[in-house]
Formats: sequence, C-alpha cells, structure tokens
Amino acid sequence: MAKVKTHVNRRSFLKLSAAGSTGLLIQFSWFSSLAKENPNLEAAYELNGFIQIHTDGIVTIASPNPEIGQNVKTSMPMIVAEELDVNWENVRVVQAPLNTAIFTRQLAGGSRSISQSWDALRMAGATARHMLVKAAAKGWNVPIAEIEVSKGIISHKITGNSTGFGKMAEAASKLEIPEEIDVKNIKDFKIIRHSKYNVDGPDIVTGKAVFGLDVYSENMVFASILHPPAFGMKLKSYDASEALAMKGINDVFTIQTYPEDFVRGPFDTSAFPELIVITGDSTWRIMKAKKKINVEWIPIESHTIKVKGFRNPKAKEQTIPSGMEETSSQYISMIKKSKEKAKEVRKDGDPEKAFSEAVKVIERTYTAPYLAHSPLEPLNFYANVTDDKAELIGPIQTPEYMEKSVAKRLGMTLEQIDIQMTRIGGGFGRKLYGHYLVEAALISQKIKKPVKLIYTREDDMTFGAYRPIYHAYYRAGLDADNNLIAFHVKAGGIPESPLYANRFPAGTVDNYIAEEWAIESNITTAAFRAPRSNFMGAVEQAFLDEVAELAGKDPIEFRLELFEKAIKNPVGDKNDYDPKRYAGVLKLIRDKAKWGTSKQGLSRGVAAYFCHDSYVANVVDLRMENDKPVIEKVYCATDCGIVVNPIAASNMVEGGSVDGIGHALYSMLTINKGRPEQNNFHDYHLIRNNDAPWDVETYFVDSDVHPTGLGEPPFAPAIGALTNALYKATSKRYYHQPFMIDIEEKYLRNNENV
Repeated sequence: MAKVKTHVNRRSFLKLSAAGSTGLLIQFSWFSSLAKENPNLEAAYELNGFIQIHTDGIVTIASPNPEIGQNVKTSMPMIVAEELDVNWENVRVVQAPLNTAIFTRQLAGGSRSISQSWDALRMAGATARHMLVKAAAKGWNVPIAEIEVSKGIISHKITGNSTGFGKMAEAASKLEIPEEIDVKNIKDFKIIRHSKYNVDGPDIVTGKAVFGLDVYSENMVFASILHPPAFGMKLKSYDASEALAMKGINDVFTIQTYPEDFVRGPFDTSAFPELIVITGDSTWRIMKAKKKINVEWIPIESHTIKVKGFRNPKAKEQTIPSGMEETSSQYISMIKKSKEKAKEVRKDGDPEKAFSEAVKVIERTYTAPYLAHSPLEPLNFYANVTDDKAELIGPIQTPEYMEKSVAKRLGMTLEQIDIQMTRIGGGFGRKLYGHYLVEAALISQKIKKPVKLIYTREDDMTFGAYRPIYHAYYRAGLDADNNLIAFHVKAGGIPESPLYANRFPAGTVDNYIAEEWAIESNITTAAFRAPRSNFMGAVEQAFLDEVAELAGKDPIEFRLELFEKAIKNPVGDKNDYDPKRYAGVLKLIRDKAKWGTSKQGLSRGVAAYFCHDSYVANVVDLRMENDKPVIEKVYCATDCGIVVNPIAASNMVEGGSVDGIGHALYSMLTINKGRPEQNNFHDYHLIRNNDAPWDVETYFVDSDVHPTGLGEPPFAPAIGALTNALYKATSKRYYHQPFMIDIEEKYLRNNENV
C-alpha cells in the first residue's frame, strides 16, 4: 500500500450525523490534487463532500459535481467506495448541495472531474476504512494489523470476530484522524475498473429523475425573455399593451442582467444584457404573448465591458465592436487576416531557411463555422428570491462561479444564495455560462414571487455563446529523402485563436513555427466540447495525412516515425504530450482495426490526437452512397490512464466520436446582417440516427497511470479520421467544415481575396 497525507484536521474533516441513527460522517475535498499543483492554495483540502455510514451498513456517498451525462455521479463515488472497501450494492449516491465554504471546484467542464479528484477521493475512502478498522481493533482488543476488511465486513480471523461497518460507525466517529493513511495497491482494485451502471439509470427511464424543467412550486409563475433579433442591436422602446391584454399574462418589463459597471466573471458571457421579460401562468401563453410585443431595436455603439477571467484575475476591459456582422464577410476577413503578420508563439530552428531548401512543399487552409451547442434540454432555471434568501434550482455546469455572480448582482452575501443542482439534460459547454440563472433571480426579485424562466429552442439558438469560427493555414517541407524538415502552422479565428503551439508535431520537427491571430466581434462565443481542440485536432490530422501521402509513406508509419524522434531526440522542452503514450494508441488502433488490410467497398482513414491529458486514435471505415458517407465502423483506442468505470468510459468515447463526426458533416450556424439564420432543428442540422456510424468499437490502453480526461478527447480525432476516409472514398480533400455543404461555393469561390 502507498501512504498519503490526509491534509486535514479533526475539526474540518469529521462530523457526527445529527439526523436519524448515529453514524460516521466524513467530509472531504474532491479537489485535493490541486494542492500538489499550487501548495499555496488554502482551500485545496477544505470540506467538499461526504461519506455517511449508517448503523444498518448502508453507505451514502454525496457527489458534489454537476451531472451532465458524463456519469461522474457514479464514477466518483466508485473511487471512494473502492478505498472504503464497501459492497457496492450497499452504496447510495446523492447529489451534494452547492457550498463554497465546504466544496471546491463544483464544476462540470474541461474533462477534469475524475483527474482532479482522484487523490482526494481515494484518501477519503481510505481514511474512513482506517477509522472503522481502528475502532474494531480497540473494541476487540486486538492489533490493528490483524484486522481485515472486505465488502463492508470487518473481521479478525484469530478470534473469529466479525461485524459490518454500521456496527462500528459510532465508535469510529469518535477517533482522531491520522496524519497519513494507506491507500490500496492498484492491482487490488475490486470496484474500480469494473463496470457499474448509472446510479440514476432506473430513475431516468421511469421519469423520476429531476431535471431543471421538472422543478415546480406553489405560486410559481412562468417567464420568458425577448432579446434583440441581431447581434449588434439593443432595445430602444417597446409597446406591450396587446400582450398584457391576453389571458394569463401577468406583466411585461425589462431587466438589465449585467449593468455597464458590472465586472463579469469568466462565465457571465451574454450578448444581450438588457432583455424584455414576459411573465404569466403558463409557458404556452407567454410564448404567444411574446409575439404580440411591438419592439424597436437600434444598433449598439462600440463599447467595452469589464471581465475577470481565468487568465486575467484582475478585471480587464474587453471591446465589443459595433456593426452587423455576416458570415460571408467574416470568412473573407479571416483570409485577409491570415495573410498579415501574426503573433509568433513558438519557433524552433530556422523554418524559413528549411522551407527554402525543401525539395517538396505543401500548404493547405482549413476553416470551421460557428456551432450552436444545442443541448436537448433548453436553458431554464427556477428562482425564489426574498429579502433575505435566494433559492435557485436548475441545470448549471458552474454553480460555484455563478453563486458569486448572482450574489453580487442581487446585492446579497454568498451565505444568502442557495443553488441546488438538478441533472443536466446536455450542455457541451453551453451551461457553463449562467446568465440565465442571473436572469431568473432578477425576475423573481422584481416580482417577489417564485419564477420558472424557460428559453425556447429559438431563444437559446439565437442568443449566442457559439463555438468560434476558425481558420488555420498549414505548410510543410520535405527533403530529398521525404523527411519532414519544416513545419508551419498559423491559426486564428473570430474572436479567438484555436492554436496549441506546443502540441504534435511540435517537438518532432527541427524547424517549426507556430503563429496566431484573432478578430474582435460582438457575436458571443463560448467553450464547445473540446475547446479549440475540436478544430485544431481535426485539421492537423487531415494535413498530416496529406504530408504522409506527399512523402509516399503509410499515414500511421509516418506519424510513428515522428513520435520515435520525439522519444529519442525531442526538439524543444515545451512539448505538452508524451510521445510514447501517443504512439501507443496509434499502435493499438493499427492492430485492432487491422490497418493495412482492405475491406471490399470501404475506405479507411486514421487520426490520433492528444488533449485534456488523454490520447485517442481512430480508424473510420466508410463508403459513399448517393454522394453521402455511410459510416459502417469507427474504431477508437484511448489512453486515459486508469479506466474507473469501463462501461461509462465506452459510452463517452462512443458519444464523443459520433458527436464529432456529426458536427463535421452537417452542423453550421451562419449570420446574416447580425441575425442568426438557424434557430431550431429544422434548419440547424445535427446528426440523425440514419447518419450515425453503424458500429463504434472501443479499446483502452491497460494503464496504471493517474486517470485523465475522457469526455472531450474523442471528439477531434474522429473528425480527422473521417476527413481522411472521405478522401480515400472520393479522391477529394475536404478543407471546410461542414463537409456536406460546399463552403467554397457559398462563401469563398470567385472572391478576389481568395
């Protein structure tokens, strides 16, 4: 066994359960591993979750992180239960409440829930087990080393004594917390690495699971918002007399979600801070009334807002330009910008000299459009704000951050804010941004009643917070022996660059340069599943296939040659990937997909990518039918360290692969004079069942490495493999997403700037 420090004292770690039967209640931080990265972070081991052992042997484990479909409500308690050594059948899991005084990083995003809680979860379970064993040893008057634990049963072979956890809970709760504790050897895991079904599964399929839209209360009114029809516009005036005359309509008024002097937090993104609000006795009635409001909108002027983000802990001014932007002009603006001098982020060797000496040079340009997150559950939140308390219930990925924002906006203290998390019906990053929570709170505060704010699909899809629109230029040079001697990537977008300068093939090429640029916009954007990687991983892998073809090499062997160089003689010291693990998933997918063998009528493409500390490789098998791809199989090989819950891990890899493929083929949100042209699923194309891969086959590297991210890493390489398979099937290279729309014909061809 390995020893770990508990890093907590008795007062902060141990509490007795005051309710019901006497038991052992251990509270712990689910984010303790942050302390290793930043030892000065005082809150790293603050109370952040709990184990409650009841006298009847049932163990309740609370999960503090929002459950967004990634199955952390099952996987995180599995880690605690493993170290506790309890029978999983006796475990009950509950959603913990938001409590910033106790919990840390109550957030669903960045594929970090498991990786950043691994050590703390193990420590919590192991500490509880130790205290139960110590209580038994003391009660039986035997050496603690002779006590054994298995599936919630404590036993002493020599005396024959045996008891369940519940019988020792009260005695254990009175013991001191040890300064350090033994955790299990990984080879002894009995719960981790064994599939456990979703703890909420039965409730979900029987309709008992509570999502935000399920929350109701007495005297609750319904609310809807009306925002400007175009980015770059704001409210001038409105006439709601006709709407107010309709049956069931209570009131129409305006709110200012974020006043001009409000310093926004990192998740306070909102394109339209001033909104018209309609309240009434049903969603249907307020939706009808909204159409009867006569509104005059006017253009905004260029202005600044103050934002306090992750990279700028002090408030920083952000420019919001005026004007009605258009997708067509944005593509041209990006092309022009890409030809200008850009910010150099990394440079190894002498790239320009190497390019001038190269025997073969290839250069390509790639683009990707705005994407709407389109979660199945539209934005919604329940709020009941009184003079001394704000009760807020609903789907939010960042409750800890939004607690601070709503407290500041309402003029309350954090102690007066009570945010309760429901299951989230999809988010993909959209529900990181909690302006709708603040809006619900402001509406309730104004009308002095509980309120349920519900966005329609059209409200959500036209409000903004899209995946940014991106552009990337690649250039590669080969010598006479077809070795890669020069590499250039120049990436940008509106309003951010997607560049990761220190990722592959950085570190494998002696002469390498990475540059970036960005264009300001009043169209709000947000993190989308696998932020920036969702574009860069896909296009990097498509370009590398072209380079491999130019070199006359097999695409997998070409990549493996580069990784071999990074293993033996890496270039630079900032490379953010492990070339051995990277090569490992490529070799695994090569073997499992039987790369190199042909399948009648099928074309194959391969790709591999690293993000969120994990490595994923894909092979896609497809054929063309009526000019559309029929994807018969996707192979996925993943190295995410220890796989906590295999069935959940497979589900995430399968879902991420399908999600990436679908967006690359079909999805696109366009802007015309500031107006989003798509507002619902009839004109915003998500992948349909008949377009999805027929089969997704998942494999995981058998590893003892600390677990890493999984929700986002499968997205990008699936697109890369799809792109390369499409080329094999059609002899046509695909440079502009979505592939089923001719972007060149629609926006680029016959333009003098292209």
